Amino acid sequence: MESSVHGSVVIIGEPCQTPVQLFRSEVFGRMLAAFLARLERRGSPLLGAVEAFRRTADGGAEGAATGYDLAGIADLLVLLASRRLENVKKLPPLFEQALADRLLWHSFVEEFYNFWRSHERFVIVEGRENLPGVMLPRHQSLIGINDTIKSLILETYRQISANLTGAFPRVCRQLPAGAGVGLLVEQVEWRIPGEAYRALEGVPFIQQVVIEPPLIYYPKRNFRKGAFVPVEENPLSRVMLDPAEWLCYPAKVGELLTFIYFHRRYLAMGVSLANLFEVAETKEFAGRTPDAVLVFGVDPQALGEETTVYHEDQEAGVTVGAIAHREDVDYFGYFKKMALTLHNVIMIGRGRLPVHGAMASIELRTGQAANIVLVGDSGAGKSETLEAFRVLADEYIRRLTVVFDDMGSLRIAPDGAVVGYGTEIGAFVRLDDLQPGFAYTEVERAIFMNPHKTNARLVIPLTPYRDVMAGHRVDYFLYANNYERVGEGRPYLEFFPSAQAAFRVFSEGTRMAKGTTDEHGLTGSYFANPFGAPQKRAQHDELARRYLEAMLAAGVRVGQLRTQLGLAGYELGGPELAARALFDHLKASRP
Repeated sequence: MESSVHGSVVIIGEPCQTPVQLFRSEVFGRMLAAFLARLERRGSPLLGAVEAFRRTADGGAEGAATGYDLAGIADLLVLLASRRLENVKKLPPLFEQALADRLLWHSFVEEFYNFWRSHERFVIVEGRENLPGVMLPRHQSLIGINDTIKSLILETYRQISANLTGAFPRVCRQLPAGAGVGLLVEQVEWRIPGEAYRALEGVPFIQQVVIEPPLIYYPKRNFRKGAFVPVEENPLSRVMLDPAEWLCYPAKVGELLTFIYFHRRYLAMGVSLANLFEVAETKEFAGRTPDAVLVFGVDPQALGEETTVYHEDQEAGVTVGAIAHREDVDYFGYFKKMALTLHNVIMIGRGRLPVHGAMASIELRTGQAANIVLVGDSGAGKSETLEAFRVLADEYIRRLTVVFDDMGSLRIAPDGAVVGYGTEIGAFVRLDDLQPGFAYTEVERAIFMNPHKTNARLVIPLTPYRDVMAGHRVDYFLYANNYERVGEGRPYLEFFPSAQAAFRVFSEGTRMAKGTTDEHGLTGSYFANPFGAPQKRAQHDELARRYLEAMLAAGVRVGQLRTQLGLAGYELGGPELAARALFDHLKASRP
């Protein structure tokens, strides 16, 4: 079965193998109808190419909705793709009429080809039950399917162009004309902990993702707003999912197994999770109950007046998040931050301190090494300072490992050391705050979102999961101060004299908003972490004080780093100056 939905093209099952199958497929028929409708709206002169296929008002046959004989156009394309025109002794009269102006037809084909490429394109292959020893061949098969689609479309397009122009192109560009993303999905039996979770039965799990770069998506929104609201009732009790319309990405969010369900309306964002969270293998969750469940795209009526909610199901041992099917949440930040909110709520319950910030393990060329945690809300300069570390690597750094770029957690080890763990294998970063040209060096790995807008983003893989979860002893725990100008009495790097002084600055969470949310100007968020910490403030307060005292007792340097990111003129230079000051401090310490 094949279908086209919401500006995206989704191919389900085995792909076409020949031009005949391609032009007689359901996807092609829908794409051709949509293309002709667009030309009609524009009054395009390209319609002259298919004037011979225009139906009378009472045609009533296939294609009547557009006023054109779609099957006839497909038959002509089959001919153009399979036979050289000079070898055809006599064309059918309709085809002869249509090809009276072959250069016009060539322009029509070129525009149609570009129209196809402008869509988000996905192929979904349903696998059988996962069996030992057959994973690699099946994954190779998915890659082969993607290659088959790309080759078929490129070669068909070139053959038709050569037939119409009388010459094969001298320059062939291997453009991404096939599926941008291929998915291998499977039905997997997992342990359902209660009746409410029956709503999730039958939804297939993503087990392999094949990405054909570059990927550029255009979600409806470019920032996140509002808070994730705790509710008393499990939202799944009011939800019913159609398995044909949903997919599940089984994510490893830190140490937690999180099932992220999403409606195919949000397919582009759902597959982007592959650059952010490690995908769990079947053997890691078959027969298990997940720690968390996120359902993205539910009927808004199921959530009442709220759009983003979560519920702690103590009886089932599952924390559940739900986000309504609405245009104003069409932004990848909702996927990411709700998944991390569920993580944080669970971590607080387990006595771990969630951290909204970045952590890097650094070894300088001079021999000094340190594991640095930089705490801050969106736009405070966490990712930008990590980017500054990367820029200064040749000058200062022998080795740099990003443990987490946005969210992590801390644990107090038996020996009193405070150890940091990450949640993500990638990052969702602002394009505006990266060094000029960096995005072009990563175009083969990154997924770009709204690159033409303010707060343009990319999702990029950074660190292997094993390094994210290795556990790194914290040496520096710093607040990212993006709003104070460095000057007399305000150095780049400043350390707090006590846990109480540190608690005051961290808990106020002051920052200059950068337009990454709906906030503006100087604002504050409790512990720079609106994702679970304020919702469980009493528990978090107790944990935060205990961890700050433990860090000071273990010799961790607790303070703040003035990135100046929120000040005009310091968007790039501020984090780099702060990074230099931090490196100079590390160099002055004993290796």
